Amino acid sequence: MGWRALPALKIGRRFSSVLIIEPILVALDGKVNREIADSNGFSSSPFTTGEDFYIIQKLRMNYQRPAPRKDENAMLQFDEYRVKLNNLKPELDGLGRALDLEAAERELDELHAQSAADGFWDNVDKARKIQQRISSLEAKVSSQAKREGAWDDLMVLCEMGNEEEDESLVPEVESGFQALVREMETARLSTLLSGEYDNSTAIVSLQAGAGGTEAQDWAQMLYRMYTRWAERHGFSCSVLDYQDGDEAGIKSAAIRIEGENAYGYLKSEHGVHRLVRISPFDANARRQTSFAAVEVMPELDDSVEVEIRDEDITRQVYRSSGAGGQHINKTSSAVRLIHNPTGIVVSCQTERSQFQNEETCMRMLRSKLMQIKEQEHLDKISDIKGVQLKIEWGSQIRSYVFMPYQLVKDNRTAFETSNINGVMDGDLDGFINAYLTASATGSWATKS
Repeated sequence: MGWRALPALKIGRRFSSVLIIEPILVALDGKVNREIADSNGFSSSPFTTGEDFYIIQKLRMNYQRPAPRKDENAMLQFDEYRVKLNNLKPELDGLGRALDLEAAERELDELHAQSAADGFWDNVDKARKIQQRISSLEAKVSSQAKREGAWDDLMVLCEMGNEEEDESLVPEVESGFQALVREMETARLSTLLSGEYDNSTAIVSLQAGAGGTEAQDWAQMLYRMYTRWAERHGFSCSVLDYQDGDEAGIKSAAIRIEGENAYGYLKSEHGVHRLVRISPFDANARRQTSFAAVEVMPELDDSVEVEIRDEDITRQVYRSSGAGGQHINKTSSAVRLIHNPTGIVVSCQTERSQFQNEETCMRMLRSKLMQIKEQEHLDKISDIKGVQLKIEWGSQIRSYVFMPYQLVKDNRTAFETSNINGVMDGDLDGFINAYLTASATGSWATKS
């Protein structure tokens, strides 16, 4: 026996379809109604037992499936999202032009040709940089293609929902539209990155300021915040230096965050950060204010020329602190470099080899000097005199207030949020977006 379905019968504003077993037997009051069976195009066979009639009625109830009911509100929602998508289309096209995808595709063709040439891997460092550039350009082109594909898919869903009167598609359209808007905002943010080193790896240094143990704990909280931000964006994060605090937290730390436009995004975090909270280290539970300095610089390779004379550098070696094996804590493998003309100090202790740590320190020092040179518009490193702000009240770029209310406010852009837990978990995109927008337009907040 096989299953067959009766044609749908319209009952008022509802539709029903019944699946029954073949041959169909329509029994009324224990008798076979052959006329109904024949009129539906099915054969019938005589039976009149009450047990068989009960089975047919049970099958009729179990396999009855009402068709989707038309929801006028859902239809209006589909129309509304179609209008939103049509309004979003010019912005999506403009984003593609702003990303300059044609130039990216031309550069991709050139780089692919270089990578296919003989002897490409003779220079490993150069080949690695070319491969990284290829990956970055391919990601840019494919991301825009995905956004355009998502727009097309959402339009198709809206049309299907209207035609099939299926309200179950509304949540999918809503979530898809919101995701598309977020992705467009992220891509638009990258178009604001026009600096020479915005695409470089970022080196983030943290230094506890005024506040003692409170400030050292605050520096560790910022350390966690930036590592969480890197994880959210799929960036790799490695520790270059880490000095534990006396009782809690850290005295200083340096981390390398590697990813597309890492420095371009994180350069907005350069400055003094202020914390206001009820101290967990105070038995009287008094409110305390703490400060920590964050320094962000691009990591520059050897191809960038910066004049660093050996006589201007003081080298110091010491034993690594913190957790480690027998070798790392028993040999003087950690390196500290002091640039005498500017007073810049860099250190690294994460590698087992003293030479590797010194190489990392030289890259950090080169990056710091280039950053200062770019800011001061000076030609000679010997003429640089960097201005160092005190890590205390009055020099902060952002305030994090935990008590008596919850608020994080950037003093440069006036951007603020009350979701302080989200910020400490790495949700910094709002502050970064506000900074880049203000930097591009010159619309900085004014002190009242």
